[in-house]
Amino acid sequence: MKPYLLSLGAGLLVGIVYSLLGVRSPAPPIIALVGLAGILLGEQVIPLAKRIADRPEFARFVREDCAQHVLGRLPAKRERDA
Repeated sequence: MKPYLLSLGAGLLVGIVYSLLGVRSPAPPIIALVGLAGILLGEQVIPLAKRIADRPEFARFVREDCAQHVLGRLPAKRERDA
């Protein structure tokens, strides 16, 4: 819950600064969402680069950790776990 509150607080702070400066949000909503998707995928670059040297570890990371972080639990996996 704390990260959500921090994110909300940061967004409110930026909104207040924009209001005080008399400017509108710099990006339309769809562009902002695409940018957020880029951030989400971009934060996986360093862990992927670190694991490329170890091929079996790299394959495991992409299959399990990376997919879980980017996609969440996939429906087929939920059915198997139940």
